Amino acid sequence: MAEHKLVDGVEIELTAQEITQRQSEATAWANGAFDRAIAGLRQRRNLLIASSDWTVLSDSPLSETEKTAWLEYRQDLRDITEGVNTVAKVNAVVFPDKP
Repeated sequence: MAEHKLVDGVEIELTAQEITQRQSEATAWANGAFDRAIAGLRQRRNLLIASSDWTVLSDSPLSETEKTAWLEYRQDLRDITEGVNTVAKVNAVVFPDKP
């Protein structure tokens, strides 16, 4: 089945070179799926860690028990990308609940 493009409202069949270029672009996009997915996961993780930085400061108002819970939460966040090596695994990640 021929592929087409619109030029000034007129449907024109793609050349072999244009088809090859589109296929190359589609392959490159598909190959980058994991990189995009893991970057999004890391961005969310990093925001959650940054938003809990106050819990580990020396002047934090938390009790030692609360601080320990927050330390464990932050470690769980840091570990969240371990073994995540496919888009499906990225999509299956469940973030831990805040203490």
